[in-house]
Amino acid sequence: MVMGKVGGIILDESVVFGRDDENGNASVLPAAEYLLRKLRHSSIPTGISYGLSLSTHKMSLLKRTAKLHSCDCFSLDASSLDNALNGIGLNWGDAGGIILYLVSNDKKDVFLKMTDRGWLIIVPNVEGGNAGENSSLLYIKKLEELPLTICRLNKKAVNYNVVTVGFIMKPSREEDFAKRGAFPMRPTENGLIFMPLTFDLPISSQLEEIDVILHKATDEIISVELSSSSEFADKVTFTRGMNELERYMAHYPDFCSIDPLKNIYPVLDRLKIQQILHDLEDLNKEGCKTIRGPHFLKIDDFNEPDLGQRLLEANLTLPSIVKPQIACGVADAHSMAIVFKVEDYKDLSTPLPAVVQEYVDHSSSIFKFYVLGERVFYAAKKSTPNADVLMKLSEKHGFKPLVFDSLKSLPIDKENQNVGDGVCSKDSNQFIDLDLVTDAAIWLRRRLDLTIFGFDVVVQEGSGDHVIVDVNYLPSFKEVPDTIAIPAFWDAIKSRFESLKTKQAMSLPPTQVNHFT
Repeated sequence: MVMGKVGGIILDESVVFGRDDENGNASVLPAAEYLLRKLRHSSIPTGISYGLSLSTHKMSLLKRTAKLHSCDCFSLDASSLDNALNGIGLNWGDAGGIILYLVSNDKKDVFLKMTDRGWLIIVPNVEGGNAGENSSLLYIKKLEELPLTICRLNKKAVNYNVVTVGFIMKPSREEDFAKRGAFPMRPTENGLIFMPLTFDLPISSQLEEIDVILHKATDEIISVELSSSSEFADKVTFTRGMNELERYMAHYPDFCSIDPLKNIYPVLDRLKIQQILHDLEDLNKEGCKTIRGPHFLKIDDFNEPDLGQRLLEANLTLPSIVKPQIACGVADAHSMAIVFKVEDYKDLSTPLPAVVQEYVDHSSSIFKFYVLGERVFYAAKKSTPNADVLMKLSEKHGFKPLVFDSLKSLPIDKENQNVGDGVCSKDSNQFIDLDLVTDAAIWLRRRLDLTIFGFDVVVQEGSGDHVIVDVNYLPSFKEVPDTIAIPAFWDAIKSRFESLKTKQAMSLPPTQVNHFT
């Protein structure tokens, strides 16, 4: 097979369009749509080619598809190969590697003429393998297998060891990371290649090609069951594909994951996180600012007769914020309420079990911290107003609790306070103790044993207490400039992988150590 780094990818229209329907209309194949989405932000030039006989309808669809996925369009026909190749060369220049040409087996008149042009011809929907003695021709079973091929070629082409990172997360989250350049299929400066995983192919065959997996497993949760005790996590039900991945990692315990599933379980449980944050008091020193978690109380029944007394014993005053104990992965995990009267708990719709959390007056400023391996970043943003403003907002709604979905909107009083999603002014940085919060970030990283996570800090008016009100796994860290955040993201993954491999090597008998070096 032709070897070398992948310099460009061309999908022929024969693998892009499906069969015409009864009205003669064409559509883009789902597999081609999937592949074009993956390639759009791969850092590899991508194009769609077409023959001179392509219908007007298909040409219009092809151009719309190319525009949607930021692809080039090329005329490529057996009768005018030289002109077509010159056009591609003018458009892409020196692609810096081999060109992959995906084309249907029905167009042999085109691709057989191109096997001596230095391209690798890939024919999908045929049993995989090289085409006999022809090293420029490769058959694959499915179009979705192309990322595997790209990964193999790029890994073999470089002259140094690279780490292949397989990643899985919901499409919208993947798109958010990918468009910022986080998942290139070409090697990064620190030697990473990213390969998207798909549950449409056997997961085991994909994992054989990668060195470490990066997942947002919370995107693959179907349900979470909680016990009646204070301990979390009697059962987390994942999608079928994630279950397969979980079984694979259980069968191969040395397989590297960022991060192991067991490490993210505490982040799923707001009660567990509150209990962990309670131990932050070990960082505090007399005469210095304090960092802590909020006061909290777990509730299994809003109709508890002694609820008011329990709230007082937990040092909770009104108003307080009520959150589901399950923090993510299920539909109503972000359904919350701010309660102003004890009697209003009785009719509350927030899912049970729930965690009642202290509402901290924080001058509408929240600090979002991001931990990427050894590095800590932060951004100051606008947040919900103080309790007195919330009380006025509650009055407008008949003195009822303020119920909201924290992913969609926050309770704010736009008439009395300018609260939005914008970044706070630089003046807001004057009352945040960055050294104190950085120490807490390092403490949390060790305690949770997570590589990439985030947490939110508010500074309490009056006392100056720094209160960590939320912790989340693999956040987008979108407030940090991409030129800074993405290299730090890559370094965090590489460092974690190397650390895991070092630990594995140290735990092996001396005769097996060379396996990892």
